[in-house]
Amino acid sequence: MAVKISVQHVSKIFGSKPLKILQDLTAHFDKSLVMKETQHVVGVHDATFEVNEGEIFVIIGLSGSGKSTLIRCLNLLHRPTGGEILIDGQNICDFSPKKLRELRRHQIAMVFQNFALLSHKSVLENVSYGLTIRGEVKAASQFKARQMLLMVGLDGYENEPISALSGGMKQRVGLARALANDPEILLMDEAFSALDPIVRREMQFELLKLQQQLRKTIVFITHDIQEAFKIGDRVAIMKDSKIVQIGSPEEILTKPADEYVERFITGVDRTQILTVRSIMVVPSCLIQMRSGPNMAIQEMKRNGVSSAFVIDHDLKLSGLVTLQDALKAIAEKLSLAEIINREVIQVEPSTTVSDLVPLAAQSAYPIAVTEEGRLLGIVTKVAILSTLG
Repeated sequence: MAVKISVQHVSKIFGSKPLKILQDLTAHFDKSLVMKETQHVVGVHDATFEVNEGEIFVIIGLSGSGKSTLIRCLNLLHRPTGGEILIDGQNICDFSPKKLRELRRHQIAMVFQNFALLSHKSVLENVSYGLTIRGEVKAASQFKARQMLLMVGLDGYENEPISALSGGMKQRVGLARALANDPEILLMDEAFSALDPIVRREMQFELLKLQQQLRKTIVFITHDIQEAFKIGDRVAIMKDSKIVQIGSPEEILTKPADEYVERFITGVDRTQILTVRSIMVVPSCLIQMRSGPNMAIQEMKRNGVSSAFVIDHDLKLSGLVTLQDALKAIAEKLSLAEIINREVIQVEPSTTVSDLVPLAAQSAYPIAVTEEGRLLGIVTKVAILSTLG
């Protein structure tokens, strides 16, 4: 995938002499000590990462970790003290005020935690506001605004005042307003944090549904690890103004970078994050369809198992044969094709463990992992149980 945003060694320091403080910082500085001794606040230090086109990149951290400061650097609401921010290969830190305005009007949109809606305007006027200020005619801007309201489930609310809306509805208006400009990049700063848990889950689902249709490049800020892992393609964890780990939710769960990350992910429902790919194994006993029942029995004995998966010459799964069925085939002079069980439970490698649990309860045998019919591996009940602890 193409890199849409490239952040290279970005730092942001608040105070009267930020450049001098940046020069004096060591890799293992103490943020509170810097504040006490210099009266400068280190918002972000030496952040480096890339966001791919069409990716949801989540930045997570506790209060004061620097995540909101970092996202505000991405559209220069906070101008970095040092480093570069490249969008489509161009360093936006070098942009003129006019070029920066054009970037904000056409390429980047932002959704805030507190909605940031105009209370004296209707829902439709709020959504079309960005289009209006960039010079689009009223009829065209309102047409686009209505399309976005339909997309976020607010069709029919065009003329309602903002005060008449619930928190979740207000956030939908904010999302529709951001999307109306058709930005390439969407920045979302704690966008769902002010919502109650049920509405928050609805909005997370709404965002994922919209992303399937629109494929925007999204940078999402949150302090909720469950939310980060639910919506993020990749996640960056921040601590004391620095990024301590970047990876997919599964990578972070299985290979935390340090003790801090281990503590941070404590309590995460692993079954909702881990996929079949991370726990599947290559089956010890595989039988080719062209093999006979005698060969199947030999393979099962050699591997100490009482069943085996059967594949064709393209490695596509044909079914499963048991020791009992193979013995019956020999006695009745049947071929392997006549006695295999073709009703084998199959899942894709992207299936989550939580979705696998009820399937495992139904099956007396390991579950086959396939992709376009090809057998990639199997998942045993023991492997599933190990993720539940």
